Amino acid sequence: MEITFYKYQGTGNDFVMVDDRGRRFDEKNLGLVRQLCDRKFGIGADGLILIRNHPDFDFEMIYFNADGSQSMCGNGARCAVAFASFLGIISSKTRFLAIDGPHEALISEGLVELLMGNVDTIESMAEDFFVNTGSPHHIRLVEDVHTYPVFEKGKTIRYDSVYSPGGTNVNFFQPLAEDEIFVRTYERGVENETLSCGTGVTAAALAFGSKNNQNLIKINTLGGKLSVKFQMGKKGGFENIWLIGPAEQVFSGKISLPPNL
Repeated sequence: MEITFYKYQGTGNDFVMVDDRGRRFDEKNLGLVRQLCDRKFGIGADGLILIRNHPDFDFEMIYFNADGSQSMCGNGARCAVAFASFLGIISSKTRFLAIDGPHEALISEGLVELLMGNVDTIESMAEDFFVNTGSPHHIRLVEDVHTYPVFEKGKTIRYDSVYSPGGTNVNFFQPLAEDEIFVRTYERGVENETLSCGTGVTAAALAFGSKNNQNLIKINTLGGKLSVKFQMGKKGGFENIWLIGPAEQVFSGKISLPPNL
């Protein structure tokens, strides 16, 4: 079995991209997904994305975490938009389908602006917060995010019984200015810290911005810079949430897999 693939990254969040408009990829074969995402024995990535045709949208994004689980992925969606542009499916604007529903996006000069789903509320949990931005995110304010034990603390919270059985992603952020934060994320499904997490920085930006009366937040991650802009909803939630940042093709190739996969 041979698969043609493309490798994309969005602020260090990296993905194996497959043009599956011919529907040759068996999305139920989670062992294959895990093999392709394996950094030692496969291509290596935080997730895998299939691009498919859809009768009502420009395309459909089928997203898998590295362990084969599924969720919404903000950086993955931005990379999917860039890949769809590369394939000639879209030009500068698109409307596509993801696991959490329809999304819109704009692409220009390497930047992809992704319209996220509306968020109804931010839950307070002691001194922390919880926000669902298409994927669940626990958020904690810390004094020095660079020295904070993200892996150890993130893993503990990710598997806390309060989030059983599905678990949660965990974000730690430090304010840098009234409209700027630094975010580090332990990602569920990767089971490690990633260089960036689109839904995670969006969740942190909403929590921080709503407390500081800011609706455009600049975000620093280990993998690069993003920004999130949003509007307060009439009923107290958030709408018109846009995640903005780069999405780049790194390389492409073909990989041959053993028959048992």
